[in-house]
Parts: sequence; C-alpha cells; structure tokens
Amino acid sequence: MLTVTDAQLDAWLAALMFPLVRILGMVSSAPLFGNRGIPLRVRVAIGLGVAVAVLPSLPPMPAVPPASGLGLAIMAQQFLIGVGIAIVMRITFAAVDVAGELVGLQMGLSFAAFFDPDSGGRTAVVAEFMGLITSLLFLALNGHLLLVEVVIRSFEWLPVATTPLHGGGWMSAVHFGATLFAAGLLLAMPIMATLLVVNIAMGVLTRAAPQLNIFAIGFPVTLGTGLLVLMLSMEAFAPAMRHFFDRGFEAVGRLLQSLL
Repeated sequence: MLTVTDAQLDAWLAALMFPLVRILGMVSSAPLFGNRGIPLRVRVAIGLGVAVAVLPSLPPMPAVPPASGLGLAIMAQQFLIGVGIAIVMRITFAAVDVAGELVGLQMGLSFAAFFDPDSGGRTAVVAEFMGLITSLLFLALNGHLLLVEVVIRSFEWLPVATTPLHGGGWMSAVHFGATLFAAGLLLAMPIMATLLVVNIAMGVLTRAAPQLNIFAIGFPVTLGTGLLVLMLSMEAFAPAMRHFFDRGFEAVGRLLQSLL
C-alpha cells in the first residue's frame, strides 16, 4: 500500500505552488496575457500549463509548507516578482500610449476616444491605433514567448527563497519607467513638430486674412497632415519598438538582480 506522509505532500505542493504563483503574477499583469478580454480561467490555465511544463527543470524549492505563515509569505513574494516582471514590460506599452495621446491632442482628436477594455478607461483614437500596432509587433517578434522564457529563467536568476527581497530593487523599475516615458515623448516628437509648424502657419494665415474661417480650414488640414506624417513614420516605428522591447527585457534582468 502506497503511503504519503505530510512532509512529502507539503514538498510536492511547494514544488508546484511557489513557481505557479510567480507565473500567475506575470500572466495576470503582462501585456497581452493580462488583457481584460482574456477570461480569468484562461489566464489561470495558461499559468498552470506553463508551471507544470517547466516543473522538472526548475531548481529545488524550499521545504516549507505552502499553507504555513512562512509559505504564504513566500507565495506573496513570488506573486510580487511575477507582477514586477509584467509591469516592467507593460511600461513599454504605456510609453506608446503616451506618444499616442500627445499626437492625438496635437491633431485635434482629443475629443474622440474609445473605451479600452485593457485599461478600463477611455483611450484616444491615435493611442488605440498605436497600441494595436505595438501589440502586433510584440507578437510578430515573439515577445510573448520571450516573456514566458524570462519568467522561467527568473527561477535561476532569483531562486525561490525564504529570505526577504531587497526593497530598493523596485526603484530600478521606476527609473526605467522615467526613461521610457521620455523615449515615448521622442517617439511622438516628429509628428508634434510637424503639427506645430502647421499651427503656426494657420496663425499667420489668420492674421493675414482675418475673414477666413480658420476653424473650417484648420481642422481638416491639421488632421490630414497628422495622419500623413503618422503614416510616413510607421516605417521607423517598428525598429523603435523593437528597441523599446529590448530595453524592457534588459530592465527585467536588472530588476531581478537588484532584488537579490
């Protein structure tokens, strides 16, 4: 008769639960995986499938019962690590949203907004368009697979342990967000500069011919010029986003190292 002791059962549960919680933390908040359009059951199934698939290759887990106080603390810690990995990558998408919001504001489309099921708020048309392009590029570059690989390798870089994380390590994600938002501003700068020239020209035209209805002329010209420059800038958009994604994965590595 096969007998299983409590210690063996706790060891098996720890070997599954500790990696599963970290992976679920990533899946719950990562770009594409954490989209609100994906049902919670599907996200849990993805996390469970990845955890079971990589379980034999992971390093040994601490011999701590998951239901104990220390075990719950370890699981909370692992969930924070997974969420941290996801948030760092989500910052790259947020930088594109900032660029899209700025461009839409300059084009006069700030009043036109769609409900964004991912964020739960309203997003400008241009920001929504650039976000969709970014998501497609992320899939085309196998970013979703790289993200899964990163969270799996994180168990080698930052093993599951009973020791607390280094609190100052989270500041690396904050610094990365600041630099990437500045990069998002640079991404929108060509279109913003072009539209600034158009607005200045409209102002000069208004002073030269006050009888013109500048609102009837200015909006179509500004919108058409903005769309034209946006279309022309798409050729440079893909290399820029690939650079953003590379920096995002590098920032994840720095985050994991700084948490040791």
